[in-house]
Amino acid sequence: MTATAEPLLSVRDVTMTFPGRRGRSAPVRAVDGVSFHVAAGETLGLVGESGCGKSTTGRMIVRLLEPTAGSVTYDGRDISHLRQRELKPLRRELQMVFQDPHSSLNPRQTVARIIADPLLVQGSSAAEARKRAVELMELVGLIPEHIDRYPHEFSGGQAQRIGIARSLATGPRLIVADEPVSALDVSVQAQIVNLMERLQRELGLAYLFIAHDLSVVKRVCDRVAVMYLGRIVEVGDKGTVYGSPAHPYTRALLSAVPLPDPAAERTRERITLLGDPPSPAAPPPGCTFHPRCPKAQEICRSEAPLLRIASAGEAREVACHFPEAA
Repeated sequence: MTATAEPLLSVRDVTMTFPGRRGRSAPVRAVDGVSFHVAAGETLGLVGESGCGKSTTGRMIVRLLEPTAGSVTYDGRDISHLRQRELKPLRRELQMVFQDPHSSLNPRQTVARIIADPLLVQGSSAAEARKRAVELMELVGLIPEHIDRYPHEFSGGQAQRIGIARSLATGPRLIVADEPVSALDVSVQAQIVNLMERLQRELGLAYLFIAHDLSVVKRVCDRVAVMYLGRIVEVGDKGTVYGSPAHPYTRALLSAVPLPDPAAERTRERITLLGDPPSPAAPPPGCTFHPRCPKAQEICRSEAPLLRIASAGEAREVACHFPEAA
């Protein structure tokens, strides 16, 4: 999973603002100037607390949502504001796996129809689509003879395999995986992670892997981007981010990950953040993390830090006035 020079996906200053309810509430800026890239064959992890804008970002990339501002460039083409007719051929190459496997599958359709649907939309014949569905059932580790069953007849892990098979139907190059294992048991999580890694090796896929479980992200991803209240606060190689986090929020997140060694778990520093994340409808001025940051100073309350190279010779970027030294 080596990054290439030219990114397959480039996201620049993307913003998503949802309007308020007819004057009774303020507009909500769910995503605020997010920028990152994903190379062909690479996995970028997007992590952060619930409500920070991870899923909204993923939905903008596959154009289930249209960005309010900024650009989403796929394979050299700006797709931010394409019309549905222009998007149709691109959907072959951009697909999504959703968090809840059962709620993302139509309970009235058989697995054959669910997997074949993307191919039928793209113009394949019913016979061709069914043949491909059988092949995909085998590829994701399901029994092809079960292809005429309905979603409720499968376990959560099996249902997620169906969702993955559906996302592979059109032969995509990039898959946005929106918390694909968070609704599953731990043992099943490992099976799905192994499946996704195998598919990436065999098919050359690139993933945007959205998650809040930092242990899973460390296992799966090449690089990691950390979000807080709609903004990227740190992004870099996973070894650098996990080994020497530069942003106070990243340090706090990593300190909450349990360690397998009980002795190390008892002696390590645990960073506890005070309060709850502010509302995206009324974000604080300056750095949005400053109300909870143990290092906040006056400049943090008045001036928002830019995402920039943390130190010379590093590929890691951090949005902090006082980043931790490597």
